[in-house]
Amino acid sequence: MLKRLFILISIITGISLLVKAESNSDLTLKQATLQIDRVKSPGNWVPSIDGVSYYKMEGGSKINKIDYRTGKVLETIFDASTARNCNVKKFDGFEMSDDEKVILLYTNKKSIYRRSFEAEYYTIEIKRNLLKPLTDKGAVRGAKFSHDARMVAFVYENDIYLKKLDYDSEVRVTNDGKVGEIINGVSDWVYEEEFYITNSMTFSPDDTVLSFIKWNEKNVGEYSLPLYEGVCPAYSEFSKYPGAFTYKYPVAGTDNSIVNVYSYDVETRKTKQMQLPENTYYIPDIRFSKSSDRLMVITLNRNQNELRIFAVNPKSTIAKQVYTETSESWIDINAFTANIKYYENSFVLLSSKSGYAHLYKYNNSGNLIRQITKGDWNVTDYYGYNPTTDTYYFQSTEEGPLNRTVSKIKFNAKGVATTTRISKSLGWNSALFNTNFTYSLMSFSDAKTPNQYTLYSGDKKVRDIELNESYAKVYASSNIPQKKFFKCEVDGNILNGYMIKPVNFDANRKYPVIMCQYSGPGSQSVKNSWSLSWEQYVANEGFIVVCVDGRGTGARDKAWESCVYMNLGHYESIDQVGASKYIASLPYVDASKIGIYGWSYGGYETIMAMSQKNSIFAAGVAIAPVTDWRFYDTIYAERYMRTPQQNEAGYNSSSAIKSIADFKGRLLIISGTLDDNVHIANTFQYTAELTNQNKICDMMIYTNKNHSIYGCETRYALYLKVIDFFKSQFK
Repeated sequence: MLKRLFILISIITGISLLVKAESNSDLTLKQATLQIDRVKSPGNWVPSIDGVSYYKMEGGSKINKIDYRTGKVLETIFDASTARNCNVKKFDGFEMSDDEKVILLYTNKKSIYRRSFEAEYYTIEIKRNLLKPLTDKGAVRGAKFSHDARMVAFVYENDIYLKKLDYDSEVRVTNDGKVGEIINGVSDWVYEEEFYITNSMTFSPDDTVLSFIKWNEKNVGEYSLPLYEGVCPAYSEFSKYPGAFTYKYPVAGTDNSIVNVYSYDVETRKTKQMQLPENTYYIPDIRFSKSSDRLMVITLNRNQNELRIFAVNPKSTIAKQVYTETSESWIDINAFTANIKYYENSFVLLSSKSGYAHLYKYNNSGNLIRQITKGDWNVTDYYGYNPTTDTYYFQSTEEGPLNRTVSKIKFNAKGVATTTRISKSLGWNSALFNTNFTYSLMSFSDAKTPNQYTLYSGDKKVRDIELNESYAKVYASSNIPQKKFFKCEVDGNILNGYMIKPVNFDANRKYPVIMCQYSGPGSQSVKNSWSLSWEQYVANEGFIVVCVDGRGTGARDKAWESCVYMNLGHYESIDQVGASKYIASLPYVDASKIGIYGWSYGGYETIMAMSQKNSIFAAGVAIAPVTDWRFYDTIYAERYMRTPQQNEAGYNSSSAIKSIADFKGRLLIISGTLDDNVHIANTFQYTAELTNQNKICDMMIYTNKNHSIYGCETRYALYLKVIDFFKSQFK
């Protein structure tokens, strides 16, 4: 939900005088907030089916095939300057067909919501070097190759179309698509936001069937957000009267879209609805296994604590249940769907049913073959399986919740497992493997080391890809404060935290403190990984910055995370207040000048922590906060709280609005008027009740800005405001 931010351009002017000149640090606030000096990355690698090379777009105009071992360009398979019929100079992205003979390119990408976009698509036959528009309809969504690269499915105005490349012909698959009512093949807002779905179309392995999800959102409540003229960009059409952005947004306890799965027969052009159980509520994932008669459909009940997997025959429409799992709290469907992989005779999935997230292997009938990983730690990413060596590759917290480790586990003929760590250093490690797991692009960083990328063949380093050495040297020689990790005990629980002190820290002084947190279920802010943000800058402005992950956050066991179930804000607030008291006890902290800061869920928790009767927070900044879970979307709010009808007491006790009587300290609340995620109504309802109870706060509103409040130099202006607020409160 609230973890990820997306971009909408904005600018706020005239605020630069609010904060003193950036003279205490070599790091400027603009560098910290606008990422002027960026950590370099290798870019987007697409492994080739040959196992020894990969594809990479260069400058938006070329796609090169590159040798893993040497890094040399083997072939330029596309060049916009030489391709036939190519009038487009740059592209935004590409997809290779399974046989790597055709490329699907897109340009003029325009965001719709957080992850979805529409774009103009083109195909290019590599052998003929010939570029063709996918359709004459202009911008479309979700373009997807068939396995044989002879067809591309896409969505236009909520209907699915099928482009047959051999004949340069186009077939309309659905005819009922209508904005605000029926969506075919691409998701509604809440599925995209909370299940991360942007495309539900999937071809059978033999390409005879195209299956998809249909959303009926007729009964979903409609939400309108105002549009003003604004600045950067300016909407001149709204210079006199405001406009509106209207979309379907189901708030907790109200109707969701009705979803069903359909299959379209490419030859007969007939569409059939799959026979799923009547009590099917959510369908967060559909994919074919290796067989064309096994469409794998994952379903959830409304409370999101019962998951089922069905193998559906798209021809007969009959569904057979092959897996079920229940939880006393909730099932993390995003981790589940991202880490399930289907093989010829089996499937591997990630489950927390043991108390920690581990990998399990089942046969196609749903019988358990083996639990692959075990231990008091979590698998955080499943990379895949090499059947030749019976080896599984994964990322985990085996070296502690602050770190990520890349490992492999191999089973011998007797089923005995041997686990080997592939990553070499303690810190934050991840990997991108080639198709046969002979090469891996390893990424590493820790709190002191910017991202490094290295290519390995098995356990041996092949070459360095990007070490960010020049970047590291600049910041190593600058007066930039470092994170120091610590632990503190609150309510009998050991919490992980980090502290950032000014470079010129004097233990004989008393410093004001800003506690930064997010605190949402399953999230993690305290990590042994590289980051550079406004926190380092403000530390050198005379503050100590502290971050503590309390109960409910991720990378610990399931009991730790799910203790917040049905009563959000309760244990999180106890832990933030408890951590603040520990910080206040330190000899170099001014206990009267402790503030708290957060964005999204962190904004919610800022207000909730300041509303505790034993709170010692003197000031707080809440950005884009939820103030009552009745205002937030169904999938997220109900996952952790159930519906308001089921849990009225929990919604009341978790409401920031209903906690105002106990609120203490000075608050700055910030929102964007075009936030489609956490609506500005949360802020307005909170401040209305605050006023009703004769309490005051400071407020900053960003015109036409969404949940990220980003674009141009808006983020810089926002943090100028935040820092100025804390300085004014802690004079």
